[in-house]
Amino acid sequence: MGFSELLDQMGGFGRYQWLHVTLISFPGLLMASQNLLNNFVSGTPGHRCSLSANHSFWNVTREAEGEYALKAFIPPDPSGTRLDRCRRYVTPQWQMLKANGSDNASEARTESCVDGWTFERSEFIATTVSEWDLVCSLRPLKQMIQTVYMGGVLAGAVIYGGLSDRFGRRSILIWSYLQLGVLGTCCAFSQSYWVYCAFRFLSGMAVSGIILNSVSLKVEWIPTKTRTLVGTLTSFYFTFGQMLLAGLAYWLRDWRKLHVAVCAPHILFFAYSWWFAESARWLLLRRRPGEALKTLRRVARINGKAHVSDGLTPEVLRSHMSKELETDQQSLTAYDLLRTPGMRRISVCLIAVWFSTSFAYYGLAMDLQKFGVSIYVMQLIFGAVDIPAKVAALGMLSFLGRRVSQAVCLLASALIIFSNIFVPAGNGDFSFWVTRRRRDGRGLAPVAGGTAWDRRPGGASLPPALTWRPPLPLLEQQVVRTTLACLGKAFTSASFTTVYLYTGELYPTVIRQTGMGLASTMARVGSMAAPAVLILDEVFPALPSVVYGGAAVLASGFACFLPETLNVPLPDTVQDVEDRWSGRKAAERKDAATGDEQAALSMKQVKDADGGSGLNAL
Repeated sequence: MGFSELLDQMGGFGRYQWLHVTLISFPGLLMASQNLLNNFVSGTPGHRCSLSANHSFWNVTREAEGEYALKAFIPPDPSGTRLDRCRRYVTPQWQMLKANGSDNASEARTESCVDGWTFERSEFIATTVSEWDLVCSLRPLKQMIQTVYMGGVLAGAVIYGGLSDRFGRRSILIWSYLQLGVLGTCCAFSQSYWVYCAFRFLSGMAVSGIILNSVSLKVEWIPTKTRTLVGTLTSFYFTFGQMLLAGLAYWLRDWRKLHVAVCAPHILFFAYSWWFAESARWLLLRRRPGEALKTLRRVARINGKAHVSDGLTPEVLRSHMSKELETDQQSLTAYDLLRTPGMRRISVCLIAVWFSTSFAYYGLAMDLQKFGVSIYVMQLIFGAVDIPAKVAALGMLSFLGRRVSQAVCLLASALIIFSNIFVPAGNGDFSFWVTRRRRDGRGLAPVAGGTAWDRRPGGASLPPALTWRPPLPLLEQQVVRTTLACLGKAFTSASFTTVYLYTGELYPTVIRQTGMGLASTMARVGSMAAPAVLILDEVFPALPSVVYGGAAVLASGFACFLPETLNVPLPDTVQDVEDRWSGRKAAERKDAATGDEQAALSMKQVKDADGGSGLNAL
């Protein structure tokens, strides 16, 4: 009897498993915020150069007239549709407020924002961008924050993946909760940009520790027949977490307060995580049967099966897992993920799947920035599309299996990315198409540019009443592109749900966390590579989409070579993987059977030749 059958005798998915899975999954409500947090804490508000204190601009009291009078201080940007964000006139150009006053605008001298910037506060009250002026020439530093964070996630996947196989899932998970709770909260009190980046790097490491060990600790306590349902349902915590982030960001609108809101609760998670039981599988394979027995008896008692554990002894546990214990004599390293044929096939295929899933996901996320709505509504949509995607993933995983589901999700996302290539992006930015009320009161006239002003002959005029009215063809194109992008995001989310469960089922217990660390590392590489591909649109506008879609198609092919794990017990050792999925054992059996048949046939031919006398004599 193996560990899976022993777990079924202890109550299967009983009361303990319900509490265990719920408490481990609950932090997912806030964990989902970490990867997307930079959209809000480093959001770029509308901004312009601050004006010199000796200008008489401050005598203007009416808000509408004040905005109009800015034309005398701030030049238009190259598109001519709005004021420049990084330059200002050296001296006020009052003629700009008159009719045809822009004729000599190109001759006026300009300078950089030597007095800093003035930021709008309508969408964000405060962000890291407005805190440290990460605009214009310092704009790359805003993107560096996310790169540094992803680097921390990458480092955490490598470091914590190996440490948890050595020191246990529970201990690394507890430490990761504390690390994120303390250092994530410290981000809110950072007084300099570089200190903030350092805290974000360490927070990213903790995020990897939490995600990797949460998945393994859940999988190793769940019976085989309920893994699909539980794995998919618990992923909804991340879905609702994305929607919760939109609400928190809209409510707080301050980057320091938002950091505290999404990081400080992890101190509470650290407090109750001491209740978690270490994986009994891992304890047994680490030659700690006494602790494993104590843990199993506790689980049986909570599940109401205390009588089942009465007959368990360390010797009985060793006999149940004698095969696993015999084959796990040496210390395993990352090299063992590629050393044997079965493990090598699994690792190579999973590397491609994880990289392409993350690569396509972040490629689509960048395309979704073209919504014509606020960033908070956009984030809400991001989370909402995950709900039907994961419901569909649950059905596919249960009836089609893991391999088919993984390949279908990747292929579907690739087809949607390719489809978006053929939808025109429109002739202009959706946000700049407006109409204005005619001065003569006879209807609306179109204006290309959200900050355009009506100039009447003979003098300056007040800004017109601007009304959002996008041209219908442009609106339809945006709706189609947005719908396709949402579908693509849904399929990549379903792919993530599938690959998290699939990876935990493919790798054996003795090296599962190292394998999860490798997989997560490739996902982080994909997420870091996705933004760099966008520069290819300067060569050919559709080239980024071709690269994103092509990677997903390639990964769907690799997914077809992965073994199926639907209703298959978890492997505990590398030998289990080789026996089940390497193909070598089956080939040896076939060769042996063929050899026996040939020997029997030869003996029959010899017997027929000599009438059986020689053989009978022998």
